[in-house]
Amino acid sequence: MSYVIGVDCGTSGTKTVLFDEKGSVIASKTIEYPLYQPKNGYAEQEPSDWANAMVNTIKSVMAQSGVKKEDVKGIGISGQMHGLVLLDKNNNVLRRSIIWCDQRTAYEVEEMNRIVGRDKLVEITANPALTGWTAAKILWVKNNEPEVYSRIAHILLPKDYLRFVLTHEYAAEVSDASGMQLLDVPNRKWSDELLSAFEIDKNWLGRVYESCEVTGTLTRAMAEELGLCEGTIVVGGAGDNAAAAVGTGVVEDGKAFTTIGTSGVVFAHTSSISIDKQGRVHTCCAAVPNTWHVMGVTQGAGLSLKWFRDNFCMTEKEAARLMGVDEYYLMDKQAEAVPVGANRLLYLPYLMGERTPHLDPDARGVFFGLSAIHTRRDMLRSVMEGVTYSLRDCVEVFREMGVNVSDMMACGGGGSSSLWRSMLADLFNSSVKTAASKEGPALGAGILAAVGAGLYSSVPEACAEIVKTDKIQAPNEKNVGEYEKYYQLYREIYPALKDKFAKLAAL
Repeated sequence: MSYVIGVDCGTSGTKTVLFDEKGSVIASKTIEYPLYQPKNGYAEQEPSDWANAMVNTIKSVMAQSGVKKEDVKGIGISGQMHGLVLLDKNNNVLRRSIIWCDQRTAYEVEEMNRIVGRDKLVEITANPALTGWTAAKILWVKNNEPEVYSRIAHILLPKDYLRFVLTHEYAAEVSDASGMQLLDVPNRKWSDELLSAFEIDKNWLGRVYESCEVTGTLTRAMAEELGLCEGTIVVGGAGDNAAAAVGTGVVEDGKAFTTIGTSGVVFAHTSSISIDKQGRVHTCCAAVPNTWHVMGVTQGAGLSLKWFRDNFCMTEKEAARLMGVDEYYLMDKQAEAVPVGANRLLYLPYLMGERTPHLDPDARGVFFGLSAIHTRRDMLRSVMEGVTYSLRDCVEVFREMGVNVSDMMACGGGGSSSLWRSMLADLFNSSVKTAASKEGPALGAGILAAVGAGLYSSVPEACAEIVKTDKIQAPNEKNVGEYEKYYQLYREIYPALKDKFAKLAAL
């Protein structure tokens, strides 16, 4: 039996999983680390924390498993996107990594638009300039820390720094590099035009690979420390969402996944590049060679339900504690007793502004149609439905772009709710499935390693063999028609309130 290792470098911790060639979990270990916020809006981490977590989790899974080191055929790495790691000529880290959720770069985003122009940025990088993405962070260091900037010899993303630790190779791969805003996304290579415009030395950036290509091999010293063989391959890997797509089998046209975490994500695979010129959704290179993905993000998905739980569901929280069940399970049971449309009550889930499709930081949450007949459970149902309407908004943008979805996977905490899966199926008018494996990005990274090691001939072939479906929720034809009426009304509410949101923000 052959084995592969999937490493997932997240914001809260790094998780490493040892899989056999069929995708079964042999051993798993997670190590957490801190997030630093030196100022309001700042978010930083120590690359050494990621490296130590990766090394120690790999050592742990090897020790747990008893698998022979000769049988481990490859390593894949998934990681948080957009983080900035700067090395000097001696490979020393120059400063803490500025990570994805850092928002300090508003001036640099304006600078990018001034230097290159918004339309040109969208044309080359498939996305408008964004505060959380890497190019703006590089310019921030240039503008605010010139002494650090003058010593830069290498620029890496978080998972690519981990690759360097393993292999001493400076390399990137297309899915993660798409989030730097330095990559020519349609042509899958660094953009000489943007690098020149921003005065960023191309030699600072590693060679760009496809996600399943071999980028290097374990050094002797690292192999000895990890208990693996010198020369074990390390493949390109992928950014976290691209890796999750592989781990859930979303690697062919028509396939997509929805994640309901704090925010909501709808992610669809496409074999031909499609760019939304309005910037409502992100387009990036996919982890399958020569394909792309589009991704819509809603800000207040699971956050809306958590907000409602924490402020209005004390009874369910106490009952769940006494019964030894999940409080969200009891909340589902309450919402199930309410008909589709929540007795004519609609909810806009804009507690934190909105990204897809409105790109409006001033948007705010709304209960629309609230009357004396409504109860707490009507409001609960309307919150769940409102989040699902917002995810349908993402799918509608995809359809405008010519990206159609017929096969949907549900992931994240919301995916465990049968009620929420039924809402998704009815509003998307397609079957909604859950994957048998819950490993997501780590499994995706492992699958990419298996392809790079030659255990499978392609990513789709590997996914067909490894990714299995757990539950399937079919749409209810009656509910589909009923939801459509409410959804069309939902779509009219934001435009009617847009100016009022801006006035409220200005008060």
